Amino acid sequence: MLLLIGGIVSCILGIIGFFFWWSAFITILQGGFPIMLIAGGVLAIYVGVDAMQDRMREERQKQDEKLEQAREEIERVKAQSQQYLEEIEKLKEQTKNTSQPNA
Repeated sequence: MLLLIGGIVSCILGIIGFFFWWSAFITILQGGFPIMLIAGGVLAIYVGVDAMQDRMREERQKQDEKLEQAREEIERVKAQSQQYLEEIEKLKEQTKNTSQPNA
C-alpha cells in the first residue's frame, strides 16, 4: 500500500514538474535527441556488420561442406577406378593364360 501511495505522489510531482520546467525539459530533449540518433546509428551499423559477417560465415561453411563432399566423391571415384584397373589386370592375366598353348 505504501508503494502505491509513493507511486501516486511521484506521478503527481512529475506532472507538476513538467508544467514548471517545461522549457528545461525541451532543452534536455533537444540535446538528447541527436545523441540518441548517433547511438541508434552506431547500433544499426554494428548490427548490420554483424549480420554481414554471419552471412559470410554461413556461406563459407556451405562452401567448405561442398568442397568436402567433392573431395569425398573424388576419393570414391579414385577407389572405384583402382578397382577397375585391378579387374583389367586380372582379365589381362586370364587372357594371357588362356591364349598360351598348353605344352
